[in-house]
This record gives sequence, structure tokens and C-alpha cells, in this order.
Amino acid sequence: MAVPDYQSLMLPILLRIQDGQPHEVRDVREEVAQALKLTEADRAELLPSGAQPVFDNRVGWAKTYLEKAGLLKTLKRGVYQITERGQQVLASKPKTINTTMLAEFAEFRDFVGRPAEEALDSSEQRPLAASGGITPEEALETAYRDLRKKTEAELLNAVLQASPRFFERLVVELLVKMGYGGSLEDAGKALGRSHDGGVDGIIKEDHLGLDVIYVQAKRWQNTVGRPEIQAFAGSLEGERARKGVFITSSTFSKEARQYVSRIEKKIVLIDGAQLASLMFDFGIGVNAVSAYEVKRVDSDFFSEE
Repeated sequence: MAVPDYQSLMLPILLRIQDGQPHEVRDVREEVAQALKLTEADRAELLPSGAQPVFDNRVGWAKTYLEKAGLLKTLKRGVYQITERGQQVLASKPKTINTTMLAEFAEFRDFVGRPAEEALDSSEQRPLAASGGITPEEALETAYRDLRKKTEAELLNAVLQASPRFFERLVVELLVKMGYGGSLEDAGKALGRSHDGGVDGIIKEDHLGLDVIYVQAKRWQNTVGRPEIQAFAGSLEGERARKGVFITSSTFSKEARQYVSRIEKKIVLIDGAQLASLMFDFGIGVNAVSAYEVKRVDSDFFSEE
């Protein structure tokens, strides 16, 4: 089964600690996972950033919302306990606990930025917390991912509209940003032998030039097939090169990728989608519009031990 949203985890968490004893978060997390019959694959699913498992993140936020509503309290780092209010809520035998229920408590309304005196009724539609059952981190990362995809699509479109000469300069700048070719001037000289609208030359693999990489780039609309890759591999022989990078603004055929996987020489294929992704990562053709720094409380800072 899929990992439940954070609201669906509130009741299971409260049930795990209903005995009124202190409970460590890791134990509660394991018990909830077992109660919900989550698989190892479910537990291993990560946030888009890969920084944290989705389940752990949702448990953390469910616990935060329960605490802000006064249903549980933190005794010390990683240890919490149900409150009298939490016991009262469980005594009413709720089928679920969600943000609508938590909004009955003034502390929770204050936490989510709602005035305590503001009337709350069943017709109220404004979200009280992260919408759609996802946590704030998930909402932020999903929005970032969507914006990135949009920007990458725009980058690739701009590349396809650019001239072959501009594409050559773009490839040179990207490779230098990635750490290849030494200086931008050195890389430009190394990749200056252009023909058939692309880049065809040798670039240093490192700043000392201990090894070299043969580079070819084609600003194409059509799919690059096996014949083009075979010709590129033959060029490596002529240059006595062992490594190559073939960059295209389009795509590679299945046969081309299979051919590369079977030959002895190391050839990396970078298609248009990957090119746009690398341009995004290394700041080629994009500008930073805004930045948001997500911070958490440093519990160690407040430790007096």
C-alpha cells in the first residue's frame, strides 16, 4: 500500500501512546508502520529531494500538528506523551483525526495563522495546513520539481532555436562548469574544430590534462541512431581516445544506447532532456530568481547535558 497522508497518521499515532507513558518517536514510528502493514518499499520511499523518507516526514508532521493542538506533548528530544486532552479525544472514539477536528482548539488555529476568535464552521474551505494530505516539505519540493521541469522544457526549446555556433559555445561552457577542459579559453580552443553544425574535438578530463575526452555535439531535431554513434566510436580510434561524450539536443535510439553498452570504450550519451537538466544544475542559461532556506530547530543547541 502507499504511505498514508499525514492526517491519516494522526489517530494511529495517538492510539500508540494512549497508555499515558513516555514513548520514543522511533518506537511509535515502527509500531504505526507495522499496524498499517507498510512494506519495506513503502518505508524506503523518499521525498523528491531524497533527504528523508516520506513516511518519517509525515509521521513527524502528524506529531507536530497533534502537539500544536495540545493532544500530546514533548517531554524531551524524541520522546513524547499523550495529554489529558488527547485522552479525551480518544474517549470520544473518533473514526479519524484531521486538521478540521484539530481546528476546534485555539492553539492549533493560532499555529496555522488563524485568529482564535475566527468562527469555524463546516462551510469553511480555507486550508488549515498543507493541502491534499501532503506535508509542507512535500508541497515545497513538489512545487520546486514542477518549476524545474517547466524551466528545463524552456531551456531545451531555447537550445533548439539557437544557432549551431551558439550550441558549440554552450557545450564548451557547460563542460567547463562541470570541471572539464581547464579554463574556458582552453576548452574553447580544444573544441574549436567544428563541422556539420556540431562540436568535434578533444577536451581535457582534468585541469592537468592527464587524460582526454573526445566530444561531439549535434543540435538535431531527429533521433540520433546507431550509425552516428558507431561513427563517433570510430573517431575515438583515430584520436587514440578511450572516452567520449556525445551530446545532442534530441534523443538517442534504443539501438544506439544498446551499442554503447556493449563496446569496450566508455561513451556517455547526453540527450536533450539530460542536457537541459545539467544546464539547470550548473547554472547555464538560467538565473536565480529567489531562494528559500528551510530551517529546523537545533535541539543539540538547547541541550544542557
